[in-house]
Amino acid sequence: MLARRKSIARVIVVLGLAVVVLAASAAPRKPHAVYLGSAKKVPYSRSGDPAGAASSETDLKIRALLVDGSVKEWTTGDAHDVTDRSFVVRRALRLNDSLPGDTPASAKEHWVWQRGPWLLVDRASGRITALKLPDYDPGVSQVVWFRDYAAYCGITASGKSLYAVVAQLAARKPVLAKKLETLDPAGRPNSACTPAEWQREPLRVTFHPAGKDAVSFDVVPGSAVLVEESEDEPDATSPAKTN
Repeated sequence: MLARRKSIARVIVVLGLAVVVLAASAAPRKPHAVYLGSAKKVPYSRSGDPAGAASSETDLKIRALLVDGSVKEWTTGDAHDVTDRSFVVRRALRLNDSLPGDTPASAKEHWVWQRGPWLLVDRASGRITALKLPDYDPGVSQVVWFRDYAAYCGITASGKSLYAVVAQLAARKPVLAKKLETLDPAGRPNSACTPAEWQREPLRVTFHPAGKDAVSFDVVPGSAVLVEESEDEPDATSPAKTN
């Protein structure tokens, strides 16, 4: 009789735990609070960011990217909404510019800001991903977004060729990659192109290489290939990782 009671008690405990687990899994996840903070200016110059800064720049406007009240990244420039839950924004990097022999006191003063890669931010999951745009160069590529397309002038890894590039988020290859001109790697200009211009119907993008006539390309529109994770996926609010 005692053994039977113990067996029933075990069954009740197991069922109770199962109900608790099911109730917890069925409960809706608390939505993440993802937002950009107020803008502030920080010292910025070509000496700290030789590839990305213009000679006349003395400061950089940055904003914190916060997830649930915690600063995850620093950003610069305007954000672009890709979907109703995902947006892209450019990262601002704070780099340690101190030399190995600097004293601890002087090392505190040797920090510089640089314009970095673009980030893809999911408001629902809180996930932040650093984008690897084809032939993207922080000092030359001025990205102009339309839908989930990024248009910019890119430079090959050798530094010898300037390309007109249209990249689509999550696509393996660029939608467009056309050579604009040959470059001298030793004397590469910072202003190789002015920002591209988009046209909706027909879908067309125009590039403006410096010192040359504008060139336009038609883009064959396709469906978005960006996959936004379900809100049931595990939270991912860690700093950006390169995909």
